[in-house]
Amino acid sequence: VAKMITSLAFLYGRAVDLNMLAGGFKNDLVALGDTTPHDERYERTTEYTLIVKQLLESSVGVTVEGRYYNVSNLKLTPPIPEELRPRVLISGSSDAGMAAAEAIGATGVRYPRHASEESDVAERFAVPVGIRIGILARDDADTAWKEAHERFPDERKGQLTHQLAMKVSDSQWHRQLSESGTAAKASTEGEDPYWLGPFENSHTFCPYLVGSYDVVANAVRQYIDVGFRTFILDIPPSEDELAHIGHVFERAAA
Repeated sequence: VAKMITSLAFLYGRAVDLNMLAGGFKNDLVALGDTTPHDERYERTTEYTLIVKQLLESSVGVTVEGRYYNVSNLKLTPPIPEELRPRVLISGSSDAGMAAAEAIGATGVRYPRHASEESDVAERFAVPVGIRIGILARDDADTAWKEAHERFPDERKGQLTHQLAMKVSDSQWHRQLSESGTAAKASTEGEDPYWLGPFENSHTFCPYLVGSYDVVANAVRQYIDVGFRTFILDIPPSEDELAHIGHVFERAAA
């Protein structure tokens, strides 16, 4: 990992971000022969990440005798310039996740509740906190909601998949969003942009903000006001969609 980071920095003259642990489903891990409990997976990732960071930040050999990893006089050459060292992110919905974020100096990434339910993150956490969210905005709310329902229709199959995932997942973000879903459902009239429809139908795994540019920008602004500075977007389906999202952040920043 450290070599790939250095190679990309050398080839392109830019830094990359590292998302060290994003949460997942227990059955996927079992299929790979990994039965490590939830909190211990964060402890293992912490040890791993600290080795990667030491390789990137040190010009001398790295020696670690850990619980999960052992390295002896391991070196990375050539060293990476300080300004091209990566930002580190990690899933921060659980206490174990935020403890790992503090230990490795990472940004903890959460799946946000409704903006009205979020409070000052600087008071709650010792490290920066970001959110993962989808955005679908247009000039008017009706157009945005129409496209949202076309892209993410209600599907019985998806709802059953979601219910099954609830039973087998040990990810706290999945449970937190599922439990808050009923109270946070938005109308199709653009009054409230926060929408869990794509999540509840297993189309994607994050909340969406849907509506007019101004309404969605105001919601983004509310998240910024309580201290969120990093936004990881659900993958836009096209370059045009990314332009629409850009309009939202321009207005939120203004």
